[in-house]
Amino acid sequence: MTQTYPDHPNLNDNYAPLRMECEVNDLIVEGEIPQDLYGSFYRNGPDPQFPPLGQYHWFGGDGMVHAFHFENGKISYLNRWSKTSKWLQERKAGKSLIDGLNPMNSDPQWNPEGSDGTANTNIIFHAGKLLALEEGHVPFELDPITLESKGAYDYGGKLKSPMTAHPKIDPVSGDMYGFSYTAENFFSSKMSYFVINSVGELKTYEEFEAPFASMVHDFMVTDQHIIFPIFPLTIDFDRVVKGQSPIAWDPDKGTHVGVMPRNGSVADIQWFDNDARYVFHPMNAYTKDGKIIADVMQFEEAPLFPHADGAKGNPKNAEARLNRWEINLESNSKSFKSDYLDEDMGEFPRLDERLSMLEYRHGYYASGIGEHPNGYSFNSVVHRDHLKGTKESYTLNKYDTLGEPVFIPRNEKAEEGDGYLLTIAHRGIENRSDLLILNANDVSKGPIATAKLPHRIPHGFHGNWRQGN
Repeated sequence: MTQTYPDHPNLNDNYAPLRMECEVNDLIVEGEIPQDLYGSFYRNGPDPQFPPLGQYHWFGGDGMVHAFHFENGKISYLNRWSKTSKWLQERKAGKSLIDGLNPMNSDPQWNPEGSDGTANTNIIFHAGKLLALEEGHVPFELDPITLESKGAYDYGGKLKSPMTAHPKIDPVSGDMYGFSYTAENFFSSKMSYFVINSVGELKTYEEFEAPFASMVHDFMVTDQHIIFPIFPLTIDFDRVVKGQSPIAWDPDKGTHVGVMPRNGSVADIQWFDNDARYVFHPMNAYTKDGKIIADVMQFEEAPLFPHADGAKGNPKNAEARLNRWEINLESNSKSFKSDYLDEDMGEFPRLDERLSMLEYRHGYYASGIGEHPNGYSFNSVVHRDHLKGTKESYTLNKYDTLGEPVFIPRNEKAEEGDGYLLTIAHRGIENRSDLLILNANDVSKGPIATAKLPHRIPHGFHGNWRQGN
């Protein structure tokens, strides 16, 4: 008998998997698609093809990429699973074979050799390659037009560790900076750091020891420094032996931030300490006047995971808000300042990435403002002007939700913030999705165009733009 999906918050409503691949040509559009939008918008997220083995976690589902191709004021759509080794093995077996967040829990049929994970978190285009990313494995390559799976990509065997789902691309040089918190194995405190140049050659690879094994989802890069934040979302094999989650919140370990000069090596890392907090995603960071300024979406405690003692966390502490860190590199203090910039919850921060790693003015994120659906969901797009200290927002109705807003400049020479925001909205009453296009300089007026899908796109994680040739 066919196995059913369990009753789990991340397998119900719009978290439920779509479980199909399809194409829709020439989407129906309300409004007018800007003619200067020419290229492809991709969004990645989990879509488990089979009911989970063991306890399901949102981060563990099979990766599915959704692509919107823009050309001549029209939009076409397609979606495809990233057909990794895991996906292929499970498709052949007709069932899940491994727990996505606990590799110790697997079916005897599972073959870990050559495993390339779930490829479910982010998707980037760099050096002519479209790469689906998740932090436990090397990148997974897809065709940028058809989304055909091409396989794991390890830069000619030079990438000796997994790669973060959030590498940083220098807007000036085109070099891509990456790291991994599982350089040796899932339970190790050894981390890697590497640099891939603008033509896709891995030129730097180093390893170092973090203060403890931690789930380090993202990091920060400025034009002068690399910043490795180690938060007390710890990884512990002993918990696995006890039948507990291998990843858990342990605030007694505090926060440790490693700062490395870009022109140095991991031997030059200086550590700064502070109280327990958690950050999945920074907005941006830059170095100025002997200080590092980092804008981050900060949680008082990590969401989506239990405490190390087995207790459940405080839901209010598991809502992120925009926070500014100030790390004084010239001070004798090994702590750093942090101050909240917004009272409303938010996540998925982005910017005009032509200003990535540099002092910048405009930032964007998804937020929950007023009445909105329960769960880890957002109903608003926010534009924050750091120069003026102001924000404006656009809010959907109480039944609808949206995801990460991605900025696309109007053209290469446009001023910072002059462009568009793309985000996917789920229409709760109709149970389908739209692609919203907003003027980034006038967010509060709502979409200038809406591309309508006949089906829904499940809640997911991150997306990016590939400029057309």
